Amino acid sequence: MISERWAVTALRVFLVALFGILVVLETLSIPGSYAYMAEQNPAEAHLRWPSTIVSIFWVVCVQVVIVATWKLLTLVRKDLIFTEGAIKWVNVMVWAIAAAWVVLVGVFVWVGVHADDPGVIVLFFLFTSAVSVIGLVLVVMRALLQRATTLRSDMEAVI
Repeated sequence: MISERWAVTALRVFLVALFGILVVLETLSIPGSYAYMAEQNPAEAHLRWPSTIVSIFWVVCVQVVIVATWKLLTLVRKDLIFTEGAIKWVNVMVWAIAAAWVVLVGVFVWVGVHADDPGVIVLFFLFTSAVSVIGLVLVVMRALLQRATTLRSDMEAVI
């Protein structure tokens, strides 16, 4: 069975890799892709900047979740996960996911009104549902962390 220490180390390695990939995505790939699409389809060139901004916003939201996860892993290593500091970082994650969800719903509505293909609507419904599930699971996990933090502080007061 893999130990907590190795799991935390492996997760940190993958978080660094993911964060680096996201930096490349938001600085090079996304702006370049939308610029190319605007050149290829001038009729939809007016969507270049809104699409670029929204896509980069979503990437930044994921990066915020990565940083908060890193901070939580630091608290796990220091055996401080059941503290108010941990709840603060989980709240950061919840707010980042909520912000991404609000923008996603806005884009979903806009695409739904303007879409010719029902496949795009189904795809956005899938994305919206997935982000909803992730956000709600995180809210439940935050509630569990708050209860565990309260129980731990009560036990420490008794001891």
